[in-house]
Amino acid sequence: MTTLNVEIGPKRLELLHELVPNATVVALLVNPTNPVLGETLTKDAEATARTLGLQLHVLRASSKADFETVFATLVQMRVAALVIGVDLFLVSQSELLASLTVRHHIPAIFVTQEFTEAGGLMSYAGSILDAFRLVGTYTGRVLKGEKPANLPVLQATKVELILNLKTAKALGITVPISLLGRADKVIE
Repeated sequence: MTTLNVEIGPKRLELLHELVPNATVVALLVNPTNPVLGETLTKDAEATARTLGLQLHVLRASSKADFETVFATLVQMRVAALVIGVDLFLVSQSELLASLTVRHHIPAIFVTQEFTEAGGLMSYAGSILDAFRLVGTYTGRVLKGEKPANLPVLQATKVELILNLKTAKALGITVPISLLGRADKVIE
């Protein structure tokens, strides 16, 4: 079972640019202890940033202690928006990252609904519920006697866009109707 998260990384940058079109300097946060994933995310983000005419800075954090330095660097570099990369450590810090983005007034997009519910601006990721549904289907097939080794790998394909309008308002961002219309969930 797999979900769409790494593959839609460029779309996160596009959505953030759509929400904050005047942001020309953006950053990507990756975990350096996961170099293969970080390299893929960086390469994809750099290509998308070039296409959108954005200047991209890649920042790294592998511990909670790194976050203060990262956010101080964001402010120092006058970064106008942040894409937080997919990584298990970063996902585990969703609520802390949300509070830091709000405290430092940095519009950001991430992969977890928890990030947006904790005050982060927006999230865009593969649907966990869709993945769970597929896992349930597989469980049923195994319980009926199918061998797990004979089952194909499945990919959940539904993605969800979640927007936090309270955070947008606090950041002085007007969410375009076109983006609101595509949102799967809006936190007001």
